[in-house]
Amino acid sequence: MEHWVYTLNIAGYTIKMNMDTLITMWFTMILLIVLALFITRKTSVVPSGLQACAEGIINYFAGITKAGMGEDEAKKHLPLILTLFMFILTANLAGQLPWHLIHLKTGELAAPTNDINLTAAMAIVVSIYYIYYGVKRKGFHFFVHGFSIDGIIITLVDTLELFVRPFSLALRLFANIFAGEVLVFTIVGMIAYIAPLPFMLFELFVALIQALVFTLLSTTYISLAIKEE
Repeated sequence: MEHWVYTLNIAGYTIKMNMDTLITMWFTMILLIVLALFITRKTSVVPSGLQACAEGIINYFAGITKAGMGEDEAKKHLPLILTLFMFILTANLAGQLPWHLIHLKTGELAAPTNDINLTAAMAIVVSIYYIYYGVKRKGFHFFVHGFSIDGIIITLVDTLELFVRPFSLALRLFANIFAGEVLVFTIVGMIAYIAPLPFMLFELFVALIQALVFTLLSTTYISLAIKEE
């Protein structure tokens, strides 16, 4: 898809920004902040409604991180994991809003996760994060597993994974969301009534699955990086 590109010159350097992605990204972040403030405004010992849903999500990922990292490490990394899931899920769902009613001179408003720049940025942040904690925990041995034949082979495989992981994370999320929005847009262009509904409902499922896949893979990478084994 074509983007609304804004060019900014700073100290002689040209920076290009996809303004449509920035708008929907900030919309997603503001929506999450407002939702968090609304949920925590009146909390009760016995949760119900949105509070129960929010606590269910927290407990789900808390259980996964504790099982993979241990309780102490889980408390340290859970905020990032929950932030990833909630942002990606909300961003994916934002693509189902009728953004096409807002006409831009160039580009169009859509889910921010259908921009490879955003998904790549998140994947790089996750990679830097787990590499940092891996080096902090294991030092030089995070990269090198010994100088035997087995150690060299494992070192080469792990080095390749350092580059493949962010690429696969970014491309998987982008491709699924982009393809889904193109499909829905195509169906709407062909048959505007009723026919697009099944595809739109399926995209709600895809939005959840892709947010879950990105977050669980990120959790696995962090867990593998900090484990002593």
